[in-house]
Amino acid sequence: MGVKGMLAAAKIGLVVLSVLLIVVILFQSGRSAGLSGVITGGAEQVTNRRPKGWDSLLAKVTVLIATLFLLITLLIAYLGVHQG
Repeated sequence: MGVKGMLAAAKIGLVVLSVLLIVVILFQSGRSAGLSGVITGGAEQVTNRRPKGWDSLLAKVTVLIATLFLLITLLIAYLGVHQG
């Protein structure tokens, strides 16, 4: 597989990871974070609880997919420059 084939495979992988990242983020439960949580003083900020169970798994999967997304994006940039 040449550089063009690797570049095409990386682009397809990037699209798949993009869809997976969107789906995983949408499955996460809402938290009182952001601007509304700061204004109202969200309960999770006071208790400092960590997510458990399903939320914990989704948070870890989100970090994993986002890391892979970044690495594949850098690979695409590298292959684009060295396409020759």
